[in-house]
Amino acid sequence: MIIIRPAIVTDLNAIMDIINHNILHSTAMYDYAPKSEADIQQWYTDRITAGWPVIVAEQDGNVLGYGSYSSFRFKEGYKFTVEHSVYVNHEQGGKGIGSLLLAELIALAKKEGYHTMIGGIDSDNAGSIAFHKKFGFTEAGILKESGYKFGKWLDLLFMQLILE
Repeated sequence: MIIIRPAIVTDLNAIMDIINHNILHSTAMYDYAPKSEADIQQWYTDRITAGWPVIVAEQDGNVLGYGSYSSFRFKEGYKFTVEHSVYVNHEQGGKGIGSLLLAELIALAKKEGYHTMIGGIDSDNAGSIAFHKKFGFTEAGILKESGYKFGKWLDLLFMQLILE
């Protein structure tokens, strides 16, 4: 049975493994270098201190994926908009774990009174685009050649879900 729960410090190595796999092997994250334990600890501390959720999907004591959201932009007028991230261990894809995580993030954002949720997705990531459409996200715009990784320019697709 898969449990969705708030992340704790002992989950951070598993989260780091998921992040670093995506950095090294995909365009899901536009970073180049793997994150260190200190980087992940700081990321987690910053999120928790600011009151942002960090959740994990766990089964039999193993973290299978994680999700979070935080500020979309830092201007006051964006205070009702959040940007989310959902990532699943590369060996666990296609099992509904991402759906459990995203459903929980949407429920948390609604409960906290946010109005809209944004996802930034590499425009070639058809799987992530289809995944978001299943939750009612719509395409809101593309920033052409705004990222660069693996020797090519990447287009960033914004997808949006109105929460109310």
